[in-house]
Amino acid sequence: QLQASGGGLVQAGGSLRLSCVASGRTFSSYATGWFRQAPGKEREFVAAISWTGGSTVYADSVKGRFTISGGNAKSTVYLQMNSLKPEDTAVYYCAADKWRRVILTRVPSDYDYWGQGTQVTVSS
Repeated sequence: QLQASGGGLVQAGGSLRLSCVASGRTFSSYATGWFRQAPGKEREFVAAISWTGGSTVYADSVKGRFTISGGNAKSTVYLQMNSLKPEDTAVYYCAADKWRRVILTRVPSDYDYWGQGTQVTVSS
């Protein structure tokens, strides 16, 4: 199972750190991704980290503001979100990809396990 937490209400320019805790399976060897979904919009990729922690990838919209960390066989992956904007408002989900791909995938359907989501609201 994956459990996402750390969401909340924050003013624009503020920061939040999301956590994704894995339990019950050998997620330590899986890549982890963060996705988000705003009302009326499709789920979109935010960031991903390889199971070793040595490789990361970000959506252009969050590059330079968000940092994903963890991996390296750790059971918790974090998403540090700085300089938050109102357009970052969404439900954030973490997901695990059990295939050791050469390149981290940004496609939601490539991920095999999903957490329940945590709401992030950024006020202007």
